[in-house]
Amino acid sequence: MKIAVIGAKGLPAKQGGIEHHCEELYSRMVKQGHEVDLFARSSYTNSLSLQTDNIDGVRTISLPCLNVKGMDALLSSALGAIASLGTRYDIVHFHALGPSLFTWLPKIASTAKVVVTCHGLDWQRCKWSKASSQLIYMGEKAAVRWADKMIVVSEDLRAYFQKTYSKETVYIPNAPSSFGEIDPNFTNGKSLGLTPGHYIVFTGRLVPEKCPDLLIEAFQRLQPEGWKLVLVGGSSDTREYATKLIDLADNNPNIVFTGEVPSYLVGEIVQKAGLFVLPSQIEGLPLALLEAMGGGVPTLASNIPVHLQLIANNRGLLFPVNDLEACTNSLNWAINHPQELAVMAKNAQEYIEADYNWEKITTETLGLYKQLCAKPQGARNRLIDAIAKNYHRGNMEIID
Repeated sequence: MKIAVIGAKGLPAKQGGIEHHCEELYSRMVKQGHEVDLFARSSYTNSLSLQTDNIDGVRTISLPCLNVKGMDALLSSALGAIASLGTRYDIVHFHALGPSLFTWLPKIASTAKVVVTCHGLDWQRCKWSKASSQLIYMGEKAAVRWADKMIVVSEDLRAYFQKTYSKETVYIPNAPSSFGEIDPNFTNGKSLGLTPGHYIVFTGRLVPEKCPDLLIEAFQRLQPEGWKLVLVGGSSDTREYATKLIDLADNNPNIVFTGEVPSYLVGEIVQKAGLFVLPSQIEGLPLALLEAMGGGVPTLASNIPVHLQLIANNRGLLFPVNDLEACTNSLNWAINHPQELAVMAKNAQEYIEADYNWEKITTETLGLYKQLCAKPQGARNRLIDAIAKNYHRGNMEIID
């Protein structure tokens, strides 16, 4: 099959769940003999516009962009949809709701089947202006209208589309990326002043809906002796919010901002943490949480539905979303109950290994592609087949 991918910023993945998702998924498809073209943003790939790179077998085509909040994604998605018309693709796969605004283009102007993966209800995210949120919401409606099939990454999203649009979707979750080989000497972690097992870690974009401010405030209240808080990740069109977080930290030497770092360093920091915390208000299916659970790291998260799906049944700790006191109390309990946390972490790791893996996800996604591309037998052919069968049986009765 020949597949076009629209909506990811680019490859290789640096920061962002969609980019890691595409990196894991499409590199595996290429190894199975399929052709994949991923239309990327030149601002992300640091390449010239229309430059093509081969990333793990995936042709990554950098498109022009605008370094304007929100417009970068829209322009590159529109150009990607237009570019997909110039090649005979079997599948055009849009990732995220904003890019899905342009699903109608390949649907009406090509023979390709259109697939959309909803990674989350992005129009709800705080970083967007009212106009941008409305455009993303229109993308959601376009996806429901034009996509041949929609994939969702969580049961909560599947319930949303069923309730809101009476739309049947296909549930195919994300899976964690491997941490890879971890430096046994913890060199990079030590350079940040960290002691294995004695720090709390948050990884992800520094954006309001992930609520790192709540975590900082809880840590400031608790001031746990011998522990540090590490926030791994950069801003995402949210420089003012990132500045607010630094102000909240108030020069506390036990609060560390790493900024955006390479994936191997993220893995090293998360793997050696005493506790991983994700206090988000909104998530699709968070890769960061999956990776922590899959790596055997104890987890604490807000009780939004997707977190309940992942860490219920003694696989981690939950606290009410946006509840500062509850978050503070949960941090305190976690720090003082390492043995109980270890049991939860083992349960979580076994759960992730059994139910969330990229080989299974690749097989299920390819199965959906093949189902869509299978040519249905036309009414005329069905009639001819039915006549032939009756003729061979010596029965020439009229066939309905």
